[in-house]
Amino acid sequence: MPFAAVALAALLGAAPPTRAARAAAAVATLEHGYYRGDGRWNACLPARACGSLTSDWGADSLSGALFFRWRLTRDPSVVPLLRALAGTATRYGTCVRGSCGMWSDVPLWDAVAAARMYEATGDRGALAKAERAFAFVDRSDAFALGACPQIDFQQPAGGTTALKTLETDSNYIRAALLLARWTGDPAYLAKARAKYAAVRRAFLDPVRPLYTVYLFDDGATCAPVPGRYFASVNGNMIAAGLALAALTGAAGYRREALATAHAVAGALGDPSGVYADLQADNDVAGPLVEAMYDLAGSPDGSFARRWLLAAAAAATPGADGAYERFFDGPPPAGPVSAWSADGGLELAIAAGALDPSGPASSGSGWSAARFIPHRVTRLPAQIRLDGRAIALIGPVGDVCCEPGHLRVRVDGHETIDTSGIWQNKSPAGRRLPNSVLFAWRWPAAGRHTLELLPGSPNAKEGGAYVDLTGYKLIP
Repeated sequence: MPFAAVALAALLGAAPPTRAARAAAAVATLEHGYYRGDGRWNACLPARACGSLTSDWGADSLSGALFFRWRLTRDPSVVPLLRALAGTATRYGTCVRGSCGMWSDVPLWDAVAAARMYEATGDRGALAKAERAFAFVDRSDAFALGACPQIDFQQPAGGTTALKTLETDSNYIRAALLLARWTGDPAYLAKARAKYAAVRRAFLDPVRPLYTVYLFDDGATCAPVPGRYFASVNGNMIAAGLALAALTGAAGYRREALATAHAVAGALGDPSGVYADLQADNDVAGPLVEAMYDLAGSPDGSFARRWLLAAAAAATPGADGAYERFFDGPPPAGPVSAWSADGGLELAIAAGALDPSGPASSGSGWSAARFIPHRVTRLPAQIRLDGRAIALIGPVGDVCCEPGHLRVRVDGHETIDTSGIWQNKSPAGRRLPNSVLFAWRWPAAGRHTLELLPGSPNAKEGGAYVDLTGYKLIP
């Protein structure tokens, strides 16, 4: 067994007794599991299941988890890795309509990651890469088009989908704020403020202070897809509001950030109160964990501390240290992509800083769960159960790598986050079997019904699809 694997196995061999030990194990998973050793990330664990990454939000989320550990503890072990990752980070050129093959969200995720690498390492090359990645979108004529040009298209000139995603614009704000801090150029702060205002007009839900992630711009109107409350973009917008309040002294930004954080804590969990990051495998939860941590130590943020510690108490890693997307679900039984794992890894790091001597999770009863084979390939479908927790199991990226969305009703009510299950979406570019597609827990055992319903087709998520192999049930 290679040395890295031996080191990781030693750290994970016994159940960590404290949150601090669980945090150290999460860092070991990053350093010896997901990190490949050459400035690259493995896209999945086990590493043989997927390829490697140096760019995009999967790589950047893992880099973000390392940075988060450094920010909280100044852990010296992560600095050489961040320096190596800065060396392999993309050096962007220019993007001109008609000759730009890159989507807008990837360079902005990369810009945030490179700016954080600069903060931890002092590497001026990383800061230069962050500025170039930001300029790739900001100075392009390919994205700021359509009926609402203040919001960027994901693909140049709208591509084939006419989609605009808050993954682009929330990272634009985060990158601009970081660059304002590290370059001292006030133009970056002005750009962040203007984009923040545009995002609130375009993506903010009219009922709850949550941000949906998608809208379509057909050149005449801009129509949001309601209820796609990705962890990444809501976390980014909470963090942006907090940073803007600190930089400008305008208290309204903080009030808006707090309103979104309260809505996440109050509306986007299962009945046991643990956050449920529904199955869109292109989402990452790290930004939300970090934003909640930034609130947790303030007098008006005690709810965020409770949110983090409740989720950490439920989350359990697998044998190789990886976490599934669902904090309240079972540990993984199959390969886990970087996009799914980063939230649980950052959650362990956050809990270790908030309550280092507190007990690590015990798995919330999943060791007593039984697997029930139950094949579902047609919609609508219904599952009746007697128990207190259920996890639906099936492959992610079954027909790789995009269309295929379904809605989920629990006891007659659709989940508030209507991301539901987007089973075919696999940014890893692989079919990942035995994945947790959905997990839900009730405070006590009882009779419950899950309904799986066709999603409403659109140009991004496609039509309906399901391939369920069975479910795990805690009686």
